[in-house]
Amino acid sequence: MIIPQDFTEVATKVASVLPTPRTSHTALPTVIPDLPRIYHQTSSEVGHSTLWVVCVLMGLSSLAFYAMAMRVPVQKRLFHIITALVTTFAFLSYYAMATGDGITSHPYVSGRSKHGAVTEITERDVYWARYVDWTLTTPLLLLDLCLFAGIDGASILVAVVSDVIMILTGLFAALSGNETQGWGWYAFACIAYINIVYQVGFKGRQAISTRDNKTRAFFGSISLYMFLLWTAYPIVWGVADGAHRVNVDSEIIAYAILDVLAKGFFGFWLLLTHDSMTRASPSIDGFWSHGLTPDGAIRVGEGNDRD
Repeated sequence: MIIPQDFTEVATKVASVLPTPRTSHTALPTVIPDLPRIYHQTSSEVGHSTLWVVCVLMGLSSLAFYAMAMRVPVQKRLFHIITALVTTFAFLSYYAMATGDGITSHPYVSGRSKHGAVTEITERDVYWARYVDWTLTTPLLLLDLCLFAGIDGASILVAVVSDVIMILTGLFAALSGNETQGWGWYAFACIAYINIVYQVGFKGRQAISTRDNKTRAFFGSISLYMFLLWTAYPIVWGVADGAHRVNVDSEIIAYAILDVLAKGFFGFWLLLTHDSMTRASPSIDGFWSHGLTPDGAIRVGEGNDRD
């Protein structure tokens, strides 16, 4: 939805996107050009309702994952807790966006005359809460895949850091005051994503190669599914926040579908399959399962009360 802005705010908005003119000391009279029109691009009821729907779905998914965790011993709850945290963070993010929080307006030049003069400026809503969500949830999703495959700790660290870089550079691109710089940040995000695919996809396939056929086939399927979805995210960003080819409602709907598939559906697929594959299920004892020893030390072994 595009809403015309009040004329009284035009001067402030124009100043934020136009270069500062050099000071002139000439005594000649100056001509004040026509100020550009300013519009506000925001969501309609369709986008707002979509945010609420996904908020509810993420909340219900979280409750389901916590309930599934209670059905297995604490030593077997690693994937359940990680996956439940993913949808919990997503629930909070969508609640913030649905209630009007976590949103800011970002101006960009949307119209020029044939001589290059700016004739139109659009302020588009940017949902920064979405980037906060991704900064927290995507490393957890990667952790699910990495731990399932048995990837080494060094590769996990590199993948997680690359993921955080990818999300933050995406946020910088969305809020960049210069279009060229914005696409530069976008390029950095894509490079980080390629490294994630290498660390998790390539090294994950190597790490899981010694496992049974069923486990290898499942990891291949769910990792391919995840990376296909993740590849769609930068495409949506490119046509939405990047090139501004789709409206805010379309952006919300596209990200909503991807988030439900990449978090809710992914979580149910992972946990239901994981619970049926006892040999692929890691068991964590020590402090994770039994807390501190009677003398207050952190358990690092497998026993309950070894001193």
